[in-house]
Amino acid sequence: MDGDVAVGMKRGSDELNMYGSSPPMTANGSDNNKKQRLDESPPSRVLHIRKLPNEVSETEVIALGLPFGKVTNILMLKGKNQAFLELGTEEAAITMVNYYTAVTPQVRNTPVFIQYSNHKELKTDSALNQRAQAVLQAVSAVQDGSSPSSEPGVLDLAPPPSPVLRIIIDNMFYPVTLDVLQQIFSKFGTVMKIITFTKNNQFQALLQFSDPVNAQQAKLSLDGQNIYNSCCTLRIDFSKLVSLNVKYNNDKSRDYTRPDLPTGDEGSGNKDHNSLLGAINPLSAAAAAAAHAGRVALSGSGVSGVLLASNLNDEMVTPSSLFTLFGVYGDVQRVKILYNKKDSALIQLSDANQAQLAMSHLNGQKMFGKVMRVTLSKHQTVALPREGLDDQLLTKDFSGSPLHRFKKPGSKNFQNIFPPSATLHLSNIPEGVSEDDLRLLFSNVGASVKAFKFFQDHKMALIQMSAVEEAIQGLIEIHNYDMGANHHLKVSFSKSTI
Repeated sequence: MDGDVAVGMKRGSDELNMYGSSPPMTANGSDNNKKQRLDESPPSRVLHIRKLPNEVSETEVIALGLPFGKVTNILMLKGKNQAFLELGTEEAAITMVNYYTAVTPQVRNTPVFIQYSNHKELKTDSALNQRAQAVLQAVSAVQDGSSPSSEPGVLDLAPPPSPVLRIIIDNMFYPVTLDVLQQIFSKFGTVMKIITFTKNNQFQALLQFSDPVNAQQAKLSLDGQNIYNSCCTLRIDFSKLVSLNVKYNNDKSRDYTRPDLPTGDEGSGNKDHNSLLGAINPLSAAAAAAAHAGRVALSGSGVSGVLLASNLNDEMVTPSSLFTLFGVYGDVQRVKILYNKKDSALIQLSDANQAQLAMSHLNGQKMFGKVMRVTLSKHQTVALPREGLDDQLLTKDFSGSPLHRFKKPGSKNFQNIFPPSATLHLSNIPEGVSEDDLRLLFSNVGASVKAFKFFQDHKMALIQMSAVEEAIQGLIEIHNYDMGANHHLKVSFSKSTI
């Protein structure tokens, strides 16, 4: 990462003044003083953003924070090209700073600096800050799924009409692949399907999220952004379609919920894409390499399938408990609890899509009494220790585990991925097991069961806890529990309530 565009976390009492005298600081801090200051700086849900371009709008600043959670306040210091952004929780702010430490934040193609503020909350004079408050109200209404009651003309934000976005790419001097789009857009939620095509000599895509609100946030943040420096500009609108029908999984279309789909005839699909690129600008290999090197890392460069989970309960967490919880969202291959920092662990999933899915669902959830933080790791794989060196059993290889949920192509599990919830779905229940047996099983691991409901054939059931945290613990402890007669109980989160 270049030193001049790193995210700094320096603080000082003169935070509201310009930082003219002090050089920008890289996220890792290059000298001891800086390191020391970094270690001391406590996180805050208020973030200080500086080096903003002139004439930047409130919407553009709010859009920086939207993917990470609810934005609760904003203060623009337009004369100083600075702003303060308050997020709903400290966890959201930490995730945002961590993300932008690895990926340079850009507003209007200009790198900006984000750091924790000394302020724990923003107190804004509503009369002076009226416009910003109106924009915030409109954005909040969209995030909550209601219709905004903001002033007319401040921001046009009706409730999102569809989870499907239509994406047109202008100035396409460098190839944009389906995988690049998936990486960029999955920062805002679960990307389910993508179809790419060429129309009127322009590369276009239709992209379906699992939720219209995610589509709205992606549109708000990414419309008008460049994927590569000074080219490949995203133009984003809602599609009239509310669902996409994907027939083939190849480099032109992909249904992430159906990995079993055939590839179709890929050869014929590439011709128009490549001839389109040739017609726009027959780039030499050197120019193409230069364009690639200058890529704006909206998507995070070389996104891996490895996650870093931190703020874990180091007395209770084990590689197996992380395997079970993260295994709800992907096939966990390896887990390593860090030797010198036992409240943190690296979790390697099968691919980047599963890692994104697990991160978006588990970041900020409570596990064993502590709010877990989940971010993408810089590591591409989790290394196994040499034989005999892992006496504390902190690293475990799960690559051959029979418990992977997503090994079978087209498995029903792909359609049943839901965020952690207080209600769990139980399946593979053997004959003769009663409601009382199952209630007792969950009570024994510390959960208070509020409601229970068998499905008709009694092989499946829903069981509701009093809190999401209890359900998470119940899933970790009870998934794959041996009920006898070769029946291992299967547990997952449900979208239903009883």
